[in-house]
Amino acid sequence: MLLSSDYSQIELRILAHLANDPGLVDAFERGTDIHTVTASKVFGVAEEDVDSHQRRFAKVINYGLAYGMEAYGLAQRMDIPNDQARDILEAFFAGFPRVREFMDQTVIEARRLGYTSTIMGRRRRIPELASDNFRIRQMGERMAQNAPVQGSAADVFKVATVRLAHALKEEGLLSRIVLTVHDELVLEVPLSEKDACEALTRSVMEGAAHLLVPLVVDIGFGPNWAEAK
Repeated sequence: MLLSSDYSQIELRILAHLANDPGLVDAFERGTDIHTVTASKVFGVAEEDVDSHQRRFAKVINYGLAYGMEAYGLAQRMDIPNDQARDILEAFFAGFPRVREFMDQTVIEARRLGYTSTIMGRRRRIPELASDNFRIRQMGERMAQNAPVQGSAADVFKVATVRLAHALKEEGLLSRIVLTVHDELVLEVPLSEKDACEALTRSVMEGAAHLLVPLVVDIGFGPNWAEAK
């Protein structure tokens, strides 16, 4: 059978760690739905009163910001006026102020150094920040904002992959990694090793990095990839 194990909202957890924003950190520590928490802050309603439409908006905001999305991008994705998109993003940053501070400071540091760094020290050079072209500089700013988040998530996933491959051998298991997809590991697992492999996979992946918020993985089994997800 196949085991599918993917990180739950790893980019947002990385963002919470890097920004050290109390609201984001608290939401993940409580184990609450982060999109509901965001919707509550953005739309000014209690968490229990958030509806599906508001949560969908919040989900786009959360993941969009992890990729450096600005108001124009939100307006395009949600088919709303630019002014409304700007107001929504302002409400987000009012609710999670350290996220904006982190993003602004990251751009400043990237301009000064010429690169950004991940939590494990990998650097990405961003020469676009020094361009004479305004649009290229804007692109460089978005790259500077999302590179630490995306790059750090990639760091964690790579560490988890290597550690799990070694751990499977050390435990004498026949289970093996057969595929990686974004932040998901797919393993081929003998039925007799199902419980042991699940426990080992969860332990290794959730312990791949020590953040301010817990890393969480979702694990499923099935005879094929579609049913394992």
